[in-house]
Amino acid sequence: MPSWIGAVILPLSGLLLSLPARADVKARSCGEVRQAYGAKGFSLADIPYQEIAGEHLRICPQEYTCCTTEMEDKLSQQSKLEFENLVEETSHFVRTTFVSRHKKFDEFFRELLENAEKSLNDMFVRTYGMLYMQNSEVFQDLFTELKRYYTGGNVNLEEMLNDFWARLLERMFQLINPQYHFSEDYLECVSKYTDQLKPFGDVPRKLKIQVTRAFIAARTFVQGLTVGREVANRVSKVSPTPGCIRALMKMLYCPYCRGLPAVRPCNNYCLNVMKGCLANQADLDTEWNLFIDAMLLVAERLEGPFNIESVMDPIDVKISEAIMNMQENSMQVSAKVFQGCGQPKPAPALRSARSAPENFNTRFRPYNPEERPTTAAGTSLDRLVTDIKEKLKLSKKVWSALPYAICKDERVTAGTSNEEECWNGHSKARYLPEIMNDGLTNQINNPEVDVDITRPDTFIRQQIMALRVMTNKLKNAYNGNDVNFQDTSDESSGSGSGSGCMDDVCPTEFEFVTTEAPAVDPDRREEDSSAAQLGHSLLSWSLVCMVLALQRLCR
Repeated sequence: MPSWIGAVILPLSGLLLSLPARADVKARSCGEVRQAYGAKGFSLADIPYQEIAGEHLRICPQEYTCCTTEMEDKLSQQSKLEFENLVEETSHFVRTTFVSRHKKFDEFFRELLENAEKSLNDMFVRTYGMLYMQNSEVFQDLFTELKRYYTGGNVNLEEMLNDFWARLLERMFQLINPQYHFSEDYLECVSKYTDQLKPFGDVPRKLKIQVTRAFIAARTFVQGLTVGREVANRVSKVSPTPGCIRALMKMLYCPYCRGLPAVRPCNNYCLNVMKGCLANQADLDTEWNLFIDAMLLVAERLEGPFNIESVMDPIDVKISEAIMNMQENSMQVSAKVFQGCGQPKPAPALRSARSAPENFNTRFRPYNPEERPTTAAGTSLDRLVTDIKEKLKLSKKVWSALPYAICKDERVTAGTSNEEECWNGHSKARYLPEIMNDGLTNQINNPEVDVDITRPDTFIRQQIMALRVMTNKLKNAYNGNDVNFQDTSDESSGSGSGSGCMDDVCPTEFEFVTTEAPAVDPDRREEDSSAAQLGHSLLSWSLVCMVLALQRLCR
């Protein structure tokens, strides 16, 4: 044999030994992969017709493959987009719950205030006529301030209500004493006698308790719905880390590169990937659940002793009742004021010709329920709060449940019943590693996602803080205490407008440990104070209110 032949054979034999093991086997077709890849909207120019050597792959197994470098890059980006959409889609329920219920509650509250103001205006125009219209700004200012408080204005409810009664006393004192002229200084002296003389009976005190705690609860509750909405919207928009994106690509699209586009990930494999990618979201769960508990407890207050509807619906009746008390005790009140503030100067002859009975002797006419405006927002507070409570309960543990909800989706995994014929990250076979627990610290040994447990997500920590601050405010509202909403990032729980918890009607301290409703207070029982009883004497009314001090709002 010629020597040159031997020289050729030796290099050829070395070349054959260095080829991959499948060099002698016909390469498999990439037809199925091409079809699946094209269905995703990608150009088929990137994909080979038959498998090629996979040394170029950076994420998927470097074996014979249907993926080029360009395909792996595009499918990595696709896996990131699909993951973001899955999280947003899976959290859709909790987001829409807070968006829709906030909108409904806000509409209800605003319409309730509008209806109450319209009802009072209509009734007082019919009852007091021109005298009311000449002094209507006193009542308009009351509702303006209540609306401003509800929308987050820096309004001290107690001071505002005290000011309302003081102004009303000044106006009425002039009406019942038209024969005198009162200077600004004299009227200021009159207002100082409001608490001492109690010209309006016990109505101001009772109404202050009812309005304050009901408005505190309502405003805090709607603020809670706002915070829940904002946190849910923010947390549902995830930004996966590079380690997460690698794990997603390996789980969702490495089957394509292995020529197995129809094989879906194993369920437990999916859980480990999702728990690694959503570790920080799961850490939100503890504070989120405490927040939901607090919302549910304030909701119980809204259904019971802090029912804003029970306060605003009859507010015109209560204010007119106070005016009647003033009328009945006008002589005693005037005498006491004259004694303390001095004898006022007589009015000009034209004005003094009109005596008090001629000027202000109109009696309150009991209202007809049919004259009331339609129920606010087409519902009642009880029905609205019951609906919100049901939805809130369903949203508990939502963030730690995200991996399970995503991996339950038949579009994502092969399901729990197909554990042998699923993609385990390397081949079509059972997935063997154990499932990680929830939360960041538990991902230290996650076999699928490289998670840095020493660096919690700053964005998620901010949401945790927002929930913690809101929960603290809900605790205060549960106890009838007001809070300042000007800075929702402030952890302080200082009182912004005083306390709605007064005298003997202060509810028990907040026990923030469970979603169960607190024991029903005695003040959930409703007082029967119909319009027909409004003519009773101040003494009788005071005795009734004393006996029923802890009962529900006087209707």
